[in-house]
Amino acid sequence: MSLLGQVAIAGIGDTDYAADYAANREKETRRALPSESAGYAIRALRHALDDAGLDKSDLDGLVVGPTLAYERTAELAGLDVRWAAQADAAHAIIEAAAAISAGLASCVALVYGNNQRTAGVQYGGPRAASGQAHRAYVYYAPWGLTSQGGLYALMANRYFQLYGIKPADFGQLAVRQRAFAAQNPRAVRREVITTEDYLAAPYVVEPLRLLDYCMVNDGGVALILTSAKRAAQLAKPPVLIDGVGWSDLNDGATSLAPRFRDFYHSAHRQAADQVYAMAGCGPRDIDCVQIYDSFSCHTLFALEGFGYCGEGEALSYLSTDAAPPVNTSGGHLSESYMQGWNHQVEAVRQLRGEAGGRQVAGCRRVQYICDAAGKVATLIFSGGAA
Repeated sequence: MSLLGQVAIAGIGDTDYAADYAANREKETRRALPSESAGYAIRALRHALDDAGLDKSDLDGLVVGPTLAYERTAELAGLDVRWAAQADAAHAIIEAAAAISAGLASCVALVYGNNQRTAGVQYGGPRAASGQAHRAYVYYAPWGLTSQGGLYALMANRYFQLYGIKPADFGQLAVRQRAFAAQNPRAVRREVITTEDYLAAPYVVEPLRLLDYCMVNDGGVALILTSAKRAAQLAKPPVLIDGVGWSDLNDGATSLAPRFRDFYHSAHRQAADQVYAMAGCGPRDIDCVQIYDSFSCHTLFALEGFGYCGEGEALSYLSTDAAPPVNTSGGHLSESYMQGWNHQVEAVRQLRGEAGGRQVAGCRRVQYICDAAGKVATLIFSGGAA
């Protein structure tokens, strides 16, 4: 099944991550109760509907992110729909696009909200979020690992040793993304950093330093998907979904085997084959890449796995003119940790030519890649920015 050119993103919305972060710091001093995650999602949905020039009565489908309760979110949004799902950022787009293509829905809202900062959510240790429901994923109890940082530090350590990576070179990932964030008024972290700043940051789990970690902040994101034909008649230029790819590595996951055999490259290659064949393009045709970056090392594994460069070559590749800009909003490291959802919004802004000082000139195609925990998903979007 090909989705090429059938479905488009017609509207986007997000909350002001920087303003929310500042406001929540004030709340902490007053011991105020945290905002509900769904509240952030509804705020973003209003922005997305306004962006598309639509009303909520136009929606007949809804996908909510995994942080949200579906029924409660739909109630707060005032939505009765004929098709619905719950999914992460990439799979939400894949499932909604497939539903629209199949005629199960005509206009679908995708919403995500997270109050992780004000709610004091922890992603490691005995109070980790979803610790009991996903014990193998969170704890990997036999190995004594209590956080995802520990798992990715092991991957990064092996990568460093295989390819002779120096910390100062590795630090350029964080430095580059912060430079983009400095040009993004919605980014939480906009202070420019240098290699010296990176090297002065403390290790959390060696070789990953504080600046290699994503943030924990509140916010919401929403997207409106509809047919390409209908989107062309709405308020903003449509951003088309040209290709999707998906490949999961589950066998041996609790022993960490897929991480260390090949940095998930077997799943990367399978997903790459799908997405490039559907979209009719390859890495050299991509103008901008958005990569899920809960930790900076994701960027290396994804670029190499999807064939942008050879294995062990990502850091040198990124310093060449051949490399497309990566995580132009600042990504999870500096803009906001919205579990991949903010990357979709940035892709749309780049393709519309709405990214301001960080705009990639002549941006026509953007690829999104996520390889969190060996579950690889990818999307290719196209548009017509000047």
